[in-house]
Amino acid sequence: MSASIEHRTMRKVYLRLLPFTFALYLICYLDRANIGFAALTMNRDLGFSSYIYGLGAGAFFWGYFILEVPSNLILERVGARRWIARIMISWGIVSGCFAFVQGPVSFFALRFLLGLAEAGFFPGMILYFTYWFPPYHRGRIIAGFMAAIPVSIGLGAPVSTALLGMNGVFGLAGWKWLFLAEAAPALVLGVAVLFYLTDRPEAATWLAQDERQWLSAVMQEERRRVHADNRVSVWQSLIDRRVWALGLIHFAQAGVSVSMAVFVAQMIKQLGLTNMQTGWVTSIPFVCGTIGILVWGHLSDRMNERKWNLTGSCVCMAVGLAAAAMLQGSYWSVAALSVAMVGLYAGNAHLFPIPSMFLTGAAAASGIAWVNSLGILAGGVTSPVIGWLRDETGGFAGGLYFLAALSLLGAIVTVIGVRETSAKLAPGAVPAGE
Repeated sequence: MSASIEHRTMRKVYLRLLPFTFALYLICYLDRANIGFAALTMNRDLGFSSYIYGLGAGAFFWGYFILEVPSNLILERVGARRWIARIMISWGIVSGCFAFVQGPVSFFALRFLLGLAEAGFFPGMILYFTYWFPPYHRGRIIAGFMAAIPVSIGLGAPVSTALLGMNGVFGLAGWKWLFLAEAAPALVLGVAVLFYLTDRPEAATWLAQDERQWLSAVMQEERRRVHADNRVSVWQSLIDRRVWALGLIHFAQAGVSVSMAVFVAQMIKQLGLTNMQTGWVTSIPFVCGTIGILVWGHLSDRMNERKWNLTGSCVCMAVGLAAAAMLQGSYWSVAALSVAMVGLYAGNAHLFPIPSMFLTGAAAASGIAWVNSLGILAGGVTSPVIGWLRDETGGFAGGLYFLAALSLLGAIVTVIGVRETSAKLAPGAVPAGE
């Protein structure tokens, strides 16, 4: 009976939440990363060097860092439906304003404002999943959700380069059309969130009564067990060594993720391709990353193990990036980047289920946000460094070696700093009707 109601309930929850939240994150990341494709013509039009471009790209993450924890605490208090809608509408407006950038100052300012507007979206969604998915489902749901990152770039690459081809239509540059067209879905979906998302299982009228009762009981039992084992306050979650270790690991992941989103199109363009060809070839590593996160995330749940899967993904990332540096200038570098993307995106599916194993309630909200905040700072560091190395050396090999070293650091911290990695609440722990 328990297995039957679990299968029935979780199937409905997955079908209700995963496609919609996947679409939200796809648009979110597209609006964050589309400057990587806009840069193919925008940098020339505005006279940006690689360093200035990288510095401006990184400004996003300083704004994001400032409001990350407060945003997640607000979501815990007012509910995901209203707060996620506010975030999406805000970032849609700011993203569209990039069409009016005139120079470095306006570029820096808008990137910073975009970070402020989007702050809390990703950790807010991870927190939201802890309301709906038992621990032994979280690798899969986070993998499915985060597959939107490689898909957004894989699909966004040809779409974005096609929009660059609208150069001169109604007197607007192609990169301006790119920003305007890709901002609109955020506004539409932001309004849709208000009508579609349900804050908690108790309010899910789309579940049968016995399904609501079963899911509520499971989630309450998990919160009880975590709270009994770890009575952590909001303040304690911000100084907890386990949270800082996860934040440092995510710093490595985010440094690679941001750098790839911002510079990969320019790396591939160096193979002598047209803008459209660059868009299609750029999608290859991200298609591989999508497959990697879905397969490896499911395997992590089946194994009920996070630490060694996370270590392996960091090593995979480091090997792929180092190989891409050695093979720079050849099509084999695309294969190496594909290996790196598998490690990168699968690693996120292993890392983000871990905080909820020792944090709950407001402490989980602040802890998850703090892990993401510490990690997201990498975007403000790695983008300028890679831009500077590119200006100094004329290529991306130095930047790729730098990212490979950062990935290896993530693997070392995982081995040393991550301990509790198996779900405390196993499948079937709460019988039906309990």
